[in-house]
Amino acid sequence: MFIGYARVSTGLQNLDLQLHALTEYGCEKTFHDKMSGTKKQRPGLEEAIHYAREGDTIVVWRLDRLGRNMQDLIQLVNELNERGVAFHSLQENLTMDKSNATGQLMFHLFAAFAEFERNLIEERSAAGRTAARARGRLGGRPEKFGKKDIEMMRSLITNGTPIKDVAEKWGVSRTTIYRYLEKK
Repeated sequence: MFIGYARVSTGLQNLDLQLHALTEYGCEKTFHDKMSGTKKQRPGLEEAIHYAREGDTIVVWRLDRLGRNMQDLIQLVNELNERGVAFHSLQENLTMDKSNATGQLMFHLFAAFAEFERNLIEERSAAGRTAARARGRLGGRPEKFGKKDIEMMRSLITNGTPIKDVAEKWGVSRTTIYRYLEKK
C-alpha cells in the first residue's frame, strides 16, 4: 500500500500540489502537516509512520518534505526499513528499501544535496538581514500604533479609564497596551 505524506511550512501555504501528486501516484491514505520540517514532533508524519505496515511504502512529493537535515532523513528512512516499510520520493524518483543498494546511495546523495540547499538558503537569508541592518532597516512587523495613539492611551489611563477598556477601543489585548506604554 502507498501511504502519502505532505507538508508545508506554514498555514498560509497550500498542500494541493503535493496531495494531487500523491493521489495520482496511487496513495490510498494521505497524512499531512502544516509546520516547519525542522520540528521534531510532526503529528501527520507520526500518524503516517504508525499507520504503515510491513510491505507498505511511504511516499512524499519531494525529499525535503520529509525532513530538513540529512541526519534526520537517514535516521527516519532507516527506521522505516527496519520495519520493512519502503520510502519513495516522487520528484527525485527515488525508492529506498532494504534490498536496494543503489537506492540507498542515491538517497544519501539527495539528502546531502537537500541539506546543502537548505544551508545555502539560510546563509543568503542571514546575509540579506545583515545587509538590511547595515542600511538601517530593522526586521519585523511595523509598529501598529504611532505616537498620537500612545499619547491618547496614556491620557485615557491617567484619567482613570481601565486598561481593559483602552485595549477594547484599539482592538488589542491588555498586554499589547502595557507593552506600548513601556516602550515610549
